[in-house]
Amino acid sequence: MRFPCIPGAAVRALLAAAAVGALAACSGPSAAPPSSLPLRQVQDLALPGGATRLDYQTIDPRARLLYIAHLGDGTVHAVDLDQPAVAGTVTGTASVHGVMVAPDRHTLLAASSGSNEVALIDTATLKETGRVKSGNTPDGIAYDPARGKAYVSNEHDHTVTVVDLAAGKVLAPIDIGGEPGNVIYDPTGGKVYVNEQSHGELLTIDPATDTVTDRINVGDGCAGNHGLYIDGAQQLAFIACEDNARLLVLDVKTRQVTARFDAGATPDVLAYDQGLHRLYVAAEDGTVSVFDEKDRSLAQMASAKLAEHAHTVAVDQATHRVYFPLQDIDGHPVLRIMEPTP
Repeated sequence: MRFPCIPGAAVRALLAAAAVGALAACSGPSAAPPSSLPLRQVQDLALPGGATRLDYQTIDPRARLLYIAHLGDGTVHAVDLDQPAVAGTVTGTASVHGVMVAPDRHTLLAASSGSNEVALIDTATLKETGRVKSGNTPDGIAYDPARGKAYVSNEHDHTVTVVDLAAGKVLAPIDIGGEPGNVIYDPTGGKVYVNEQSHGELLTIDPATDTVTDRINVGDGCAGNHGLYIDGAQQLAFIACEDNARLLVLDVKTRQVTARFDAGATPDVLAYDQGLHRLYVAAEDGTVSVFDEKDRSLAQMASAKLAEHAHTVAVDQATHRVYFPLQDIDGHPVLRIMEPTP
């Protein structure tokens, strides 16, 4: 940039302003300070094991326990939410991805992709009680308490595994015709939803028949529809597109995408605070995006880099606290506990 002949002090001021402007132009959502998020850090709780990848979480609201998949260590940690403190660790779940608690059956399901199995764990003793076979690379898990069945999306084949917890066995798999993303049970409508990534579709599964009953195309603006949350009361689907860093709002009633937002690079896990009507989107690059649900859509509150590897998030519906397992803080894994700010 060339400047006209003006006093040196003015030149320095212009250069400083230009530098600030250039930085602002280059900054994305992840460059903002974490303080811009409507969250306050409460505590970093040390987790057992190595500074390796952590993955999905699930909360047992009755027992007040949070379960965290420690994928890199092949373990699952149980955290007492009211202390907070680590209550125990389950070992032997190689490359564990998804975890899902079935509180009514005192069972924790853990998707062990290292052995292509789902481990069944007694939540009272944290002891494994059995295993069932899954498809190739079990990932997300949904649970239907009305029928006592769990649905496991197998990332590297075209099936969803169905586990009958009452019988302790696997039922016939559901062929969805493409690579599954995350899978969610909606208690409002009593249906299971799964992202089908190969063709960019949101599928509905009827748990009564374990068949695909509907397919909705999520449109060309979403590459890799993986992360998913269903607001059944509003008949909305929130879909994270991991390959092009977008978040979609899909109106299930009209079958149309009604809003699109930027997210962090490779958005992964979504968590929803039902009391605050607030959606958290955690991305692989450490960016957390926060949205408020209003008028059957979303309004973005903030987006900032929280920490490296902050790609998984969970919300305690009773306290509104938000949980981010982080694999490497000063060489150790921690659970970052945060709460909403006014």
